[in-house]
Amino acid sequence: METTTQQNAVIYCRVSTAKEEQETSLQRQRLELTEMAADQGFEIVKVIEEQKSGYEIDREGVFQMLDLFSSKQADCLLIQDETRLGRGNTKIALFHQLNKLQIPVYSLTHQGRLQLSESDSMVLQIVGIVEEYQRKIHNLKIKRGMRKAMERGYDPSQNLANQHHASGRERIDFPIDEVVRLRANKLTFEEIAATLKGLGYPVSKATVHRRFQEYVSLDSDSNKR
Repeated sequence: METTTQQNAVIYCRVSTAKEEQETSLQRQRLELTEMAADQGFEIVKVIEEQKSGYEIDREGVFQMLDLFSSKQADCLLIQDETRLGRGNTKIALFHQLNKLQIPVYSLTHQGRLQLSESDSMVLQIVGIVEEYQRKIHNLKIKRGMRKAMERGYDPSQNLANQHHASGRERIDFPIDEVVRLRANKLTFEEIAATLKGLGYPVSKATVHRRFQEYVSLDSDSNKR
């Protein structure tokens, strides 16, 4: 087994308890995976050892590993077998995340690239399809909100042209005056949030509603003076 280019590898070792025999297993995993990295020509950038249940997703080592991959400090993962990464739904969730990051996984069991079972591969494919449709639905909601806003007279180019006039942190986050105008045009807060997202302001419906209420309250106090 040879690799054409050198890759930076993370070694991940896990046992479920702190019993003495498990600690021996942890040491053996580390030793064998280190030898495997040398055989493959990988540069080891981090060795992570954990004594946690495979069903638990809240593991410090897992987050360290994902951070290294997300920041491009490591290119591949070495594990003893798929159960060392996780079990049950936790295993599927982590493999899905690694697939999204395009991280190849090598295992001692396969003496090379890890091969998931047919059932696990099918579940991962379904999860990927569901996530893609969720993304499409989200984008369609943004487009729908923008279309309804424009049908009611909203001009996004005017807002973008006047961005340099905004002042203060709140107006940098998103233009509250546009929220007020869209609200006056009978758009719901969900539609307003979708419209703002389409303009590059990643705000939630709850945030838009809260800021609008703050604006109304301040405007009311000002008129009383």
